[in-house]
Amino acid sequence: MLPPPGPLPPDLEASFAGVRGRLGIVAHQARWFAELPSTNDAALAWAERGAPEGALVVADAQTGGRGRQGRTWHSPPGAGIYASIVLRPDPRCAPLLTIAAGSAVAQGIHAATGLAPILKWPNDVYVGSASLARGGRKLAGILAESGSSGGRLSHVVVGCGINVRRTVYPPDIAARATSLEDELGRVVDRGIVLAECLAALAARYDDLRSGRADAVLAAWRGYASPSLQQPVEWTDGGVAARGVAEDVDAQGALLVRTGGRTARVISGDVRWI
Repeated sequence: MLPPPGPLPPDLEASFAGVRGRLGIVAHQARWFAELPSTNDAALAWAERGAPEGALVVADAQTGGRGRQGRTWHSPPGAGIYASIVLRPDPRCAPLLTIAAGSAVAQGIHAATGLAPILKWPNDVYVGSASLARGGRKLAGILAESGSSGGRLSHVVVGCGINVRRTVYPPDIAARATSLEDELGRVVDRGIVLAECLAALAARYDDLRSGRADAVLAAWRGYASPSLQQPVEWTDGGVAARGVAEDVDAQGALLVRTGGRTARVISGDVRWI
């Protein structure tokens, strides 16, 4: 049983009001929690009970936050942005949702802080060295999870975690994690960051719904370009493979040059080496 949601904190309320004209369908209904196991789980449950498209769940802390590949997302109180949005896309739009969300978070961070993030396929947000194998530090991550009804896609929940405040990270991620305040050396208004990310997501989602997939891919490539033309490794049919990440295709798959061919990576964990 979840605790009852409370009103949005004043900093979020004021920041949302400042971008209201750019939010489109996003965040017209929002639920705030001091603590949740997972904002994605709460949003998925709300979606199954009929949450409107654009419904937003935000928490100050997560006790069971997670990222891609079942990894834990460090979510201490007040240290970051932990938010999930309910979308009800046409199935034709769904393959590019993670690409759209990644570029939106990168764009929102850049607009709110001036920091220039780097995207790692499909949607991890880094800063630092152009070579993600040498000095890149993870700033934010995105997890999209879907639900169905009657065998058809019913909803997709897009969750994002953004490290905002300085904090102590678990030993296994301390060397490769960072926050906005660590990078900028100053206090950052998390409300403005979240508001700009949501406004950017609204724009990218509108591109998808309006058939402007090329605009979504171009936005992603703009932030991902430093991570392309870099060596990577991944598992292909249970066998480790290596190549050079080159681009994404029209469905958002990563194209990797390996030997004399181009491999199309659609899922799994790709590691920059």
